[in-house]
Amino acid sequence: MRKPADCESMAHIRAEIDRIDEELVGLLAERSRYIDRAAEIKAGIDWPARIEDRVEQVVQNVRTHAARHDLSPDLVEKLWRRLIDWSIAREESKLGPDSLRPEVSQKG
Repeated sequence: MRKPADCESMAHIRAEIDRIDEELVGLLAERSRYIDRAAEIKAGIDWPARIEDRVEQVVQNVRTHAARHDLSPDLVEKLWRRLIDWSIAREESKLGPDSLRPEVSQKG
């Protein structure tokens, strides 16, 4: 692992970007396993996949993280809303459509 300032060529930069991309994919896979477990728990308590209070909490959390890391909170929010939509679709594939469930506020 090289720091950006230690990269002396585009080959070094590309190798580091590829390494980071692999780590990001691994983190997305880990996140998806938690999404799958959330779907199992929600099925047992008849919760929908989308809980708006929680969606907005996640968005606010990542906006804060983005600002702390000197990234655009607006850009990170857009990316995360896509990730959240994908996660909810993944849960609905296990739970069935949210339209068949009552809306729930965040409870835990």
